Amino acid sequence: MDVRGKRIFVGLSGGVDSGVSAALLKEEGALVTGVFIKGWYPPGMPCTWAEDRRDAMRVAARLGIPFLTLDASDEYKRGVIDYLLREYTEGRTPNPDVMCNREVKFGAFYRFAKENGADLIATGHYARTIDGRLYRGVDESKDQSYFLWAVPKEALSMTLFPVGSLKKEAVRKLARRFDLPNAAKKDSQGICFLGSISVEDFLRKELGSKPGQAVDVEGNAVGTHDGATLYTLGERVRLSDAPPGPWHVVKKDMEGNVLTVAHEIATAATSEVVSLTETNWLTELKDGTYDAQYRYHGPIIQGTYAVQKNTFIPCAASEPLAKGQSLVLYRGDACLGGGIMR
Repeated sequence: MDVRGKRIFVGLSGGVDSGVSAALLKEEGALVTGVFIKGWYPPGMPCTWAEDRRDAMRVAARLGIPFLTLDASDEYKRGVIDYLLREYTEGRTPNPDVMCNREVKFGAFYRFAKENGADLIATGHYARTIDGRLYRGVDESKDQSYFLWAVPKEALSMTLFPVGSLKKEAVRKLARRFDLPNAAKKDSQGICFLGSISVEDFLRKELGSKPGQAVDVEGNAVGTHDGATLYTLGERVRLSDAPPGPWHVVKKDMEGNVLTVAHEIATAATSEVVSLTETNWLTELKDGTYDAQYRYHGPIIQGTYAVQKNTFIPCAASEPLAKGQSLVLYRGDACLGGGIMR
């Protein structure tokens, strides 16, 4: 796309990827504005948002572009934090980054950009859009299309992902070429906007601990845990008064506050009917066989999707499919959309 003269609002997180995205667009002749999106942050817990905003501001200053701050704390609290706590309480496996993209980055930020006269928006995601359709990023190890399945088609049609066609090492080199002040900054490993805050610490603060029994797959007691609401399927769990691990959660009894644990995550190959809710299809689908991904960086499996029933039957999956997690369908590198497994 020719971006010369286009007004483009770039979500500047303070990280390298968004900074390089802004620099590339400016180099191509776009009229770039950097926007730092302020989320909601747990009171009394450490957070790096002020440092991230400072880094974003320094990038904007280095590039000589306008810099704005969008307060999206209400949208983030309602759409991400409240959702996260609700899903854990119900015993499901949430995907807060999916909701962060839908409600904040391509919700509040998208609306803010439109209201302020932007022609397009851009972020530092490792994904690609071609003719308004979503594709995997070129760097397989960084591809983030899985987290973008719930973004409305209208927002995708107005979105650019400047680093989606690049490998991470190339992005680092560009950051140095553009002399960005954050060129050496490490990648964020935390949940969208929570940054360095541990999810485990956050959940313990919000939901509290409730000690319960842990049993093996034969039903034998092996130790105690801190509360079934704090763990998701497949997660490694620290047990008290238990034989040496590692122990992984393979089943949860929320009513009885009992975890079933095993040394290995994998189970026998399964073929179960998966019902999908809150689906968002980026293209028209027909009944048929598709590739699917059921967790970030998870294996690609095949299965059949039934449009009317809104169900997916995997041909085989070597681990349990967690309720609440996202199931995303693909055809080659094209992301077709997805839904939440119930």
